[in-house]
Amino acid sequence: MAKYVASTTLKDLEWENSHLIEGDVPEAVAKLKQQPGQDLVMYGCHGLMHILLEHDLIDEYRLWVYPVVLGKGRSFFKDGVERMALDLVDTTVIPPGVAILTYQSQR
Repeated sequence: MAKYVASTTLKDLEWENSHLIEGDVPEAVAKLKQQPGQDLVMYGCHGLMHILLEHDLIDEYRLWVYPVVLGKGRSFFKDGVERMALDLVDTTVIPPGVAILTYQSQR
C-alpha cells in the first residue's frame, strides 16, 4: 500500500512504497484524490487534519469514541471551525465498548 507523508523536516523516507509530500500539501492531496484507486486514509494527525479541513478535502470522518472521560484535553476541532453538516453512515462497536462512528460530509 502506498504511504504519503507530509513533512517539513523529513528528507528521506525509509518505509517501503513511501512518498514525501513537500510544499503545498492541500494541492498535493487534491491531486491524489483525483487519481483512481483506493481511498486516502489519515490517522491521528491533528494539524494536518485542520489543513485539509480548511481546504474542504475531507469526505469522511471515522471517530473512535472510547468509554473514558478525561475531563480536559485537546479539542478535536480548533476554535473557529465552521459548522459542518454530516451524515452518520455506519456504526461499529468493538470491545471494550469503543464506538466507531463513520460520518460523511453533506456537501
